[in-house]
Amino acid sequence: MLAATAISQSATDPLSGLCLRDVPKPEPEPGWSRVRVVASSLNMHDLWTLRGVGHPPDRLPIVLGCDAAGYDEDGNEVIVHPVIGDPDAGRGDETLDPNRALLSERHNGAFAEYLVVPTRNLVPKPAWLSFDEAACLPVAWTTAYRMLFTQAHITAGDRVLVQGAGGGVASAAIKLAVAAGAVVYATSRSETKRAEALSWGARAVVPSGERLPERVDVVIETVGEATWSHSLKSLRPGGTVVIAGATSGTNPPADLGRIFYLQQRVIGSTGCTRAELVSMLRMLDATGARPVIDRALPLSDIHKGFQLMIDGGLTGKLVIHPPALRQ
Repeated sequence: MLAATAISQSATDPLSGLCLRDVPKPEPEPGWSRVRVVASSLNMHDLWTLRGVGHPPDRLPIVLGCDAAGYDEDGNEVIVHPVIGDPDAGRGDETLDPNRALLSERHNGAFAEYLVVPTRNLVPKPAWLSFDEAACLPVAWTTAYRMLFTQAHITAGDRVLVQGAGGGVASAAIKLAVAAGAVVYATSRSETKRAEALSWGARAVVPSGERLPERVDVVIETVGEATWSHSLKSLRPGGTVVIAGATSGTNPPADLGRIFYLQQRVIGSTGCTRAELVSMLRMLDATGARPVIDRALPLSDIHKGFQLMIDGGLTGKLVIHPPALRQ
């Protein structure tokens, strides 16, 4: 089968390590299931792997791709929950299992015609979701859902700032928070992305670093160093910053004086549980919120998709389609 595989890593030329090639069709072990992939989508995690960030080189080669929707071996339409872990080892939360792994970290991922995952990780795909929409949810949308509702406990009327509008998690956070009745503010360096965020329901969108109309209860932070100071200054006393990424750097000045004096909360968040994915699907059904899809490309054009991500040329998610089923 055709698969997009990371064979080497480079901080300066990440795509040099991305190879499209035929690999053996995977065989499931007991307790695992094989999925025929209909759609997947790009995530920054895939790019970090190619850059050698958070992914040891001794795990190469590995098929990339954290998101997948397709058919199980019985022909059922499924979404793949991407966190492979043991809930019991995480006190009921598989994201807290010390040995948990995101799909494509220790197990071959979704940029292929087939993949295998634990059967527990298969979630029925609702008929009202297209395969392309479903493939956008497992990483970016569930990350945003956990940040907003599990970690920050937002409620209707809360003021929420989403940094870096346009990315997959940021676009999901804007749409989910709006659907929950929050007042949403967002930032972006791009005028086009600011306009998009307004169309998704944000009350106001300002250039990165500019003052907001009011202080907020919650900040959704995935940018890191470039926005950290603005995030803290935008937060009301007692407010919460939830961090699930740091694309611009991981070590900003902490500003501990502001944090303790204003009693601000800083919470980390990674991935989601299977139960959170199911709960989010119920929310999408109830509210009509849907993923933002920039475009879809065939697996053969995946290098072009990664370059668009590197160049900041995407608003929302980029969907990848593997070749049609081969006999």
